[in-house]
Amino acid sequence: MSLSHGDLANPNNRLLSLLNLCRKAPSFTRTKALHALSITIWNTLDQPVYISNNVISLYLKLGEVSCAAKVFDRMPERNTVSFNTIISAFSKSGYAERSWRMFSEMREFGISPNQSTVGGLLSCPSLDLRGGTQLHGLSLKYGLFGDGAYVGTELLGLYGRFELLEMSEKVFEYMPLKSLVTWNQMMSLLGRGGFLRECMFLFRELVGTGECLSESSFLGVLSCVSCENDLEASRQLHCSAMKIGLDCDTSIVNSLISAYGRCGNTVMAERVFEEALSWDVVSWNAVIGATAKSENPLKALKIFVTMPKHEFSPNQGTYVSVLSASSHTQTLSFGRQIHGTLIKNGCETDIYLGNALIDFYAKCGSLEDSRLCFDSISDKNIVCWNTMLWGYANKDDPICLSLFLQMLQTGFRPTEYTLSTALKPCCVVELQLLHSVIVRMGYEDNDYVLSSLMRSYAKNQLMNDALLLLDWSSKPSSVVPFNIVAGIYSRTGQYNESAELISTLEQPDTVSWNIAIAAYSRSDNHGKEVTELFRHILKENIRPDNFTYVSILSTCAKSCDLTLGSSIHGLITKTDFSRADTFVCNVLIDMYGKCGSVTSAIKVFEETREKNIITWTALISSLGIHGYGREAFEMFEEMVSLGFKPDRVSFISMLTACRHSGMVKEGMELFWKMKDYGVEQDMDHYCCAVDLLARNGYVEEAEQLISEMPFLADGTVWRSFLDGCKRFAEEQRSTLSFVSGE
Repeated sequence: MSLSHGDLANPNNRLLSLLNLCRKAPSFTRTKALHALSITIWNTLDQPVYISNNVISLYLKLGEVSCAAKVFDRMPERNTVSFNTIISAFSKSGYAERSWRMFSEMREFGISPNQSTVGGLLSCPSLDLRGGTQLHGLSLKYGLFGDGAYVGTELLGLYGRFELLEMSEKVFEYMPLKSLVTWNQMMSLLGRGGFLRECMFLFRELVGTGECLSESSFLGVLSCVSCENDLEASRQLHCSAMKIGLDCDTSIVNSLISAYGRCGNTVMAERVFEEALSWDVVSWNAVIGATAKSENPLKALKIFVTMPKHEFSPNQGTYVSVLSASSHTQTLSFGRQIHGTLIKNGCETDIYLGNALIDFYAKCGSLEDSRLCFDSISDKNIVCWNTMLWGYANKDDPICLSLFLQMLQTGFRPTEYTLSTALKPCCVVELQLLHSVIVRMGYEDNDYVLSSLMRSYAKNQLMNDALLLLDWSSKPSSVVPFNIVAGIYSRTGQYNESAELISTLEQPDTVSWNIAIAAYSRSDNHGKEVTELFRHILKENIRPDNFTYVSILSTCAKSCDLTLGSSIHGLITKTDFSRADTFVCNVLIDMYGKCGSVTSAIKVFEETREKNIITWTALISSLGIHGYGREAFEMFEEMVSLGFKPDRVSFISMLTACRHSGMVKEGMELFWKMKDYGVEQDMDHYCCAVDLLARNGYVEEAEQLISEMPFLADGTVWRSFLDGCKRFAEEQRSTLSFVSGE
């Protein structure tokens, strides 16, 4: 590193050139050498401040904050850049006190802070709210908001960190200058709070400014999408991303997949995944997670097994989603394979994966395996206990209470979910014990726990005790206790009492109306009241939800009121049919089938995005009862080919279809193949088979089938046999009369 005569004449320029070269390829050794050189030169020449500033900057680029601080401390003269650089370094390293001390020293030197000074301080992750508000005041005093967007943007981050959304909004509105980062920061804060409407408003304003959008502009808004009501917003954001070519960005692809999944539109989630130019493991996790929560979780398993073909390895999140899908599809063998893989990888005791395994085995009914996974986790959290408790409670296992007590002994404080779960299988004595624990822990006024407690009393035939739990004066403004009681009345068959209680409410919510409508729809001869209630909520501008539609459509199906049913369907379509879930579509198909409009039933079936076994069975039943036996068989075969496992109701619908179409051979073949699908014939199936044989003249075969039944035939079977014989005899007489007449 030799210096020429010209370089010696201006050594600082030479040193600055070397420092700039070092900045391109940072090295601690080179930086120390240049630092030493600057000290040597400093002994003979008056070194400018900018040389020391550059040395500090180089040390900071290498992460050597302590070395940078030493250089700063030895500087005889400092300027704004010197202070800003060291303040920013201390702030990013989390040293709030040291950065604040430097800030105070800077002001003592008479140097006025600028945007970089305040912005650097605000970027400190450990800065407290008091310090932040002081900086906010100083920014206003020095007029820093008018110099640029940096300070305002950092203030948004500070207030967002302390969840002070209103303060963030005020800062945002006050800012005369906003950068793209400012807009993205504000949308991200609103997104975290779940304010989609406000997020979309800001997004449209940002587009209107003509600013070039970045991936962060979309990520903040997409994170806010949470349910099927947000589907339209997801589509708009997707179109906007496509318009400017950002739909190929992997992070936006992943967010779109997740957003569509949360909206329940797995078709679009899969489409976005398939059309993506590149994937990462998050992409796979997003699409597997979306399909795992859909009506066809088997698709998630199919996607998962293709991961190795594309050279992607599953991670923790992947396994959790796959185990969830396995529990929904009840594929115990597949879940066991995943468990084996986790054991092989030595991560089955991981708290996150351990919880997923406990949940999987519990939902598949294998409590022994679930308990083994639970016991293998040494450092359990409250989620582990809650999941295991749910497994026992779901089976009404008495071990549930002893496990709950064990949890208390280990020092865990139960959550509202823990208590509600533990209450489910309790007998009277256990219920009273848990009730005292609830009171002692202060959960007696919690709506969720109160609801579970009342249900447990009602389940144990202690209805009066359940009603006594309500303190009518403690929460006069809350409708939740009323809804709980009305719901108990409805579930115990006291429909009139349920509806009457709801009618006493001054301001019933949507849940209240749904309970009243459901109560009337379940009772006999109250179709008129259901219609009147439905019209009333529409008149009051209360938006019906899927539960409302299910109740009103069930009433239409029961009374075969095609006019009203098709009007309700029209209303659903008008308000946005995509919001109708699979349950609503299933009831629509059933309603049209029972009202004789098979064409409409088929149309609804085709429009249903996420079909389940009930969807297929509803259409098969609709086709069958109207004599379309061949078409019903075709639908059944298609259903099986798509991986849907027929249940007992599916076979009843198919046997009924064969009965109405005179398809004796096909019906009986299907009857004897039921066990191949894992379904045992019960009384209803034998009843359908006997009727199928008898009404088509196979009287002896019908008698033989009855005699070979594995259980004693009841009156329904014999009635079907006699009715079938009678129908066949009547058909024979009609045929003979017709022939004689000729």
